[in-house]
Amino acid sequence: MIARYTRPEIGALWTDAARMEAWRRVEVAACEVMEGPADAELAAIRAATFTVEAVQEREAITDHDVAAFVDVLSASAGDAGRWIHFGLTSSDVLDTALALQIQAAGEIILRGARELEQALTERAREHVDTVCVGRTHGVHAEPTTFGVKLAGFAMEARRNAERLERAFAQASVGAVSGAVGTYASTSPQFELRVLERLGLQREPVSTQVVARDRHAELLQAIALAGAGLERLATEIRHLQRTEVREVEEPFRSGRQKGSSAMPHKRNPITTERITGLARVLRGNASAAVENVALWHERDISHSGAERVILPDSTILLDYLQSLAIRVVRGMVVHAERMRENVELTYGALFSQRVLLALVGSGMARDEAYRVVQEAAQKAWDERTPLRDLLAARPELGLDLDAVFDLDAYTSHAQEIVARLER
Repeated sequence: MIARYTRPEIGALWTDAARMEAWRRVEVAACEVMEGPADAELAAIRAATFTVEAVQEREAITDHDVAAFVDVLSASAGDAGRWIHFGLTSSDVLDTALALQIQAAGEIILRGARELEQALTERAREHVDTVCVGRTHGVHAEPTTFGVKLAGFAMEARRNAERLERAFAQASVGAVSGAVGTYASTSPQFELRVLERLGLQREPVSTQVVARDRHAELLQAIALAGAGLERLATEIRHLQRTEVREVEEPFRSGRQKGSSAMPHKRNPITTERITGLARVLRGNASAAVENVALWHERDISHSGAERVILPDSTILLDYLQSLAIRVVRGMVVHAERMRENVELTYGALFSQRVLLALVGSGMARDEAYRVVQEAAQKAWDERTPLRDLLAARPELGLDLDAVFDLDAYTSHAQEIVARLER
């Protein structure tokens, strides 16, 4: 991932040096639990070092990255280097080391996912009674509260955090089962001891490689989390439109510039960035699904794609979560404008309550629907309050105070938002 979208903590997990350090940890753990190396040899193996440059120079000769790494690390260990990679195959090292990187990335991402949920929960509680328009198809429907709206996003963020937690856990598995996964040069007990030392679970049947449906599931969970962020970002972008202006992204007045040409502009650039980059996550998830079907016990058709999509997706999700947290905590809510927009259709939002009142009084539903539809459309078209139009028709027998009671739409808001309590 390009530096612009990479935060340092998670970016450090996916460098060449970090990847090879994970390889080293696997190789050392294997030596530590195998029978053979003497104490002095183990000390030499633990002290063995490598440089990325040395491995790359060796790979130019071997045309095999793991073999090059083993050559460099073994040479550094001296005579004890003969035990490094003893009985192992490349996938034992690559997949187990990848699990270590995935596990570490998961810790960072889950921390951000829970922080986002908490930020949304706090703002939902803050605005539990802030009345606003609820929209369907982009059109005014009925009143709701901004707190209820945010509570829905908070619940989705919670589901995404839970999905991510499960997905990272099931992908954080290693395998030290040797060529084609038969343990011919190792043993299941050896594998368990190595993985226990590394803090990983094992792939029950590895076929030499860890099954790629695990990584596909992880990328799908990441894509879903990205989709949730995009939904939130899209909502804020809509609400920031000049004609609506109910919510605005945080804007650093006096420093930030919304346009190089138009000084008045305050554009939703952060939420637009979230929207665009979420598409990358979905594309990567598609590639991960394509990686599931490998030939027989193993091929490496998945390898090149994974070197792009796993780092990029974890780094991007971490970055997008940080953007969303900043937007949620700093967004400006224009409560008065929300109330103004409730009145934009001159009371037409109360049409269902009028309909139910008429039906409840004995009028046939279809007839009541026609009466209300005509009156609501006239209110909107002629900019005449619906209540005034209905007051001119006493024969309908409506209790207008009860019908046009805004509290009817908000009376359960506290209960709904309270469901965020764990």
